[in-house]
Amino acid sequence: MRVLMLSWEYPPKSVGGLAQHVYDLTCALAKDGVEVHLIASGGKKAPSFERVHGVNVYRVEPYRVSSPDFVTWVAQFNVAVLERVFPILAETGKFHVLHAHDWLVAYAARAIKHAIRLPLVVTIHATEYGRNHGLHNDTQRHISDIEWWLTYEAWRVICCSRYMEGEIRHVFQLPQDKVSIIPNGVDVANFKTKSGSVKRSEYAAPDEKIVFYVGRLVKEKGVQVLLDAVPEILAGHPNTKFVIAGKGPHLDSLKFQAAALGVANRVYFTGYINDEVRNSLYSWSDVAVFPSLYEPFGIVALEAMAARTPVIVADCGGISEIVKDGEDGLKANTGSSHSLAQNVLAILKDPRLGDQLKENAYSRVLNEFNWQNIARQTAEVYREVQEAHRSAPWVASERQGGIFERFNRLFERYS
Repeated sequence: MRVLMLSWEYPPKSVGGLAQHVYDLTCALAKDGVEVHLIASGGKKAPSFERVHGVNVYRVEPYRVSSPDFVTWVAQFNVAVLERVFPILAETGKFHVLHAHDWLVAYAARAIKHAIRLPLVVTIHATEYGRNHGLHNDTQRHISDIEWWLTYEAWRVICCSRYMEGEIRHVFQLPQDKVSIIPNGVDVANFKTKSGSVKRSEYAAPDEKIVFYVGRLVKEKGVQVLLDAVPEILAGHPNTKFVIAGKGPHLDSLKFQAAALGVANRVYFTGYINDEVRNSLYSWSDVAVFPSLYEPFGIVALEAMAARTPVIVADCGGISEIVKDGEDGLKANTGSSHSLAQNVLAILKDPRLGDQLKENAYSRVLNEFNWQNIARQTAEVYREVQEAHRSAPWVASERQGGIFERFNRLFERYS
């Protein structure tokens, strides 16, 4: 099985959870014998080509022409992807499946699909409609239209939860048999290495409990709900410190909110932290809180579970499907600071409850959310799509071979 994969995020470029997802998925696929060629955006002086655990990684940069907005930048990035694809096709020959992640690679994905008659598999990690609780301006409607267009062009659409299946079927009017649910995963080995350069005392006093959040600071992550819960938590357990790690456009308003609530001295906004510091904070924390208002999956909850930290999540979206309330974590009512506070206090006041939850969660992560299982499910989708593609009138194998032969002759002539 030879797969051409497109993603705008891949380490070291990491904006949300997509980069880690693509990294872990491609490594697991390669380990199972799938030949993966990934094209992603560059940055941070990353090499234009490297092999990462058996995965062929090609990085491109958009043309250095001024971009008035992000949507324009995305279009330029797609042109750069296409420019990089041509020599890859000439060098490697035929691919069996094209796999695209989210709308940011839609233009290139469709062009490749039709140019060389490849079946297209698409993973939708989130939707513009869901992120914004509707479509409220022309830019949001434009992005949503591209998402619809990409799912329309796909042979199969992968999503990460039952919640997301319902969302994309509603928003994009997809038939049920076009959608496959494959959860995200986590590698527990990534949470064992801790930082030797930081100490717990830099974040909290020895007698203070730590409530930890890590993630993007955007409205849909619900950190404002956690801040609203801080006074009630402090009233029930005064020796508590709230450590909020991450960056994002909501940072200044969150700092203002903490000051307005009179709890700024109990909240530590760390900014960006690396993986080793994150792991250390997980190990020191008494509870990790993810009070999302919108969450297609919620891989951060899996990461906390893999780090053996008790988890509280909002009862919304895909993140709610990860946690079994009272068994391997706790669920708070979405948007309710009182419900969140009561759940936090339950763990802070009963460490045995936290110990039970984290051990059950760790066992579940090992058994259900490991990347090799997820890679096998993804490869099965590839095989199903490839088999259906072979018998489709849309493409004839001999015509596809002819395309490659002509392309190779052209490439040899001008290279």
